[in-house]
Amino acid sequence: MMLPGTIYLLINNYLPMFGTLIAFKSVDWSKGILHSPWVGFDNFKFLFRTSDAWTITRNTLLYNALFITITPIIAVSFAILLNELRSRLAARFFQSVMFLPYFLSAVVVGYLGYSMLSTEFGFINTHVLEPLGFDAIAWYSEPKYWPYILPIVYIWKNIGYSTVIYLAAVIGIDNEYYEAALMDGASKWRQAISITLPQIRPIIIILALMAVGHILNADFGLFYQVPLDAGALYPTTNVIDTYVYRALLTLGDVGMSSAAGLYQSAVGLVLVLTVNLIVRKINKENALF
Repeated sequence: MMLPGTIYLLINNYLPMFGTLIAFKSVDWSKGILHSPWVGFDNFKFLFRTSDAWTITRNTLLYNALFITITPIIAVSFAILLNELRSRLAARFFQSVMFLPYFLSAVVVGYLGYSMLSTEFGFINTHVLEPLGFDAIAWYSEPKYWPYILPIVYIWKNIGYSTVIYLAAVIGIDNEYYEAALMDGASKWRQAISITLPQIRPIIIILALMAVGHILNADFGLFYQVPLDAGALYPTTNVIDTYVYRALLTLGDVGMSSAAGLYQSAVGLVLVLTVNLIVRKINKENALF
């Protein structure tokens, strides 16, 4: 019975690792990957020698750290609230409404954002700011607004997916805990703090560990499509993935993109092992392995 799963893992997860060779070669397609000359770590240098190295690293780390922090807080809150709804029909309706944005492509999300933020006919400028007597804001020319806009869009698009995961964990908690708490006169808030959160803490930690492993991998669609690749916004929207993509459009060097991907994966692995070790020291049962 393990054979289909094993074959899938070998083909989908392990066979592509052969491609890491490209990160250390100057690929000449006329010679093929194996016969292309080795260049050592030269492909990695373009990530660190650029004047944008600090900006793209800072943006990638800070945005992902913010996403890893606020997503569980909001998702767990919604999961607890949905679990308290007496009407199952209403609960399914709200779940569907929250889950819908997760299935939208980044291109669609980008143009939805443009319909909201356009200087000339965007909803916020024409229906909110101007009727209140404020000047219209050129959202796509002002980098200072995007550290707030991007997290809002990310949460709106992804919170439904995370909420469903945490809701499944909340539903799985034995009702005897809540019945005992009710007999002791515990309020809903006290039940959430003393029963729900401790019971779902392992799944919160596991998801956080998995997210930490991708802390250098930004959501390309979010950072490229939503700001519409506006050059004026690069100080606050440029991340490693978008920088590498633009570099590839200019240079066409696949070795550099492979090096960037390998660097992101290696750092993610180190971070996962480190955080898992810390969790293991604090509570062995909550560690991933």
